[in-house]
Amino acid sequence: MELRHLRYFITVAEELNFSRAALKLYTAQPSLSQQIKDLEEDIGVKLLNRTKRKVELTEEGAVFLEQARLTLAQADKAVAMARQVSQAKQQMLRIGFVPVAEMKIFPYTLPHLRVQNPDLKIELLSLNNTELMKRIKKGELDITFSHHYINSDEIESQFVLREPLIFILPKDHPLAKYERIPVKALNGIDFIIPSVEQSQTLHHTILDFAKANGIEFNIVQKADNILFHIDSIGMGLGCTILPDYIAPLIMNNTVVRPLDVELPHLDLYISYGKNSHSAAVHQFMVLLMHVFYSDIKREQ
Repeated sequence: MELRHLRYFITVAEELNFSRAALKLYTAQPSLSQQIKDLEEDIGVKLLNRTKRKVELTEEGAVFLEQARLTLAQADKAVAMARQVSQAKQQMLRIGFVPVAEMKIFPYTLPHLRVQNPDLKIELLSLNNTELMKRIKKGELDITFSHHYINSDEIESQFVLREPLIFILPKDHPLAKYERIPVKALNGIDFIIPSVEQSQTLHHTILDFAKANGIEFNIVQKADNILFHIDSIGMGLGCTILPDYIAPLIMNNTVVRPLDVELPHLDLYISYGKNSHSAAVHQFMVLLMHVFYSDIKREQ
């Protein structure tokens, strides 16, 4: 039994005439008669008494009519509620991100998006890479900016920008005298590294860089957030390597020095659901590609 059977039966029960009911339902009378017969066979009860002169409800049919109307009303309500939720989602954009997006993405995209969509609600969540991946795969986020590239049946990633890293140290550190620090001079220095829980990608990128250059840091602190990380350098606890977006936050008692080898970089990707029908996601992607088009082409 399907909902269409209920609709056919209700129409016939209200009209008590198969010809008029068929016209109202835009179907042929023989087909309608067969649908009602199938319904009666399916539930095992006779719902209508038919003669050449008239059609009338049986007692069972009268009871069934009342419940059929309630069922259809509930089904229509379910459809309406589902559509309301869908429309609400179309007006919501949930973006998860790592810190660089705050400095290099959002100032150039979100103001334009708000102008174009004044009713759009934008929810921003600052999370680490691991949590971002979990949430985008669960559908709890519409877009993520992270250092992870995903290419699966459900998620697609696109390169956005390349994030340079810089070497930061206290102003009175012995290595600050160099205009360009020899990488071998970093061996054994006190070093502050981001915790693996806070920034797994940067943590391992730094350790891989040290290994590739045959040096070993004396890790004195694992920082759980960027502000504590910067403060630790200012307090003279050690040196560090961080993304260059934090340069404006560097304190007066710290300095940035280049090395005699190139520091690694972090690639930033935007990820989103391949099957997303969100107009907000599509519009954000169009805007992002427009704003960063030249950078993307240059880096690729």
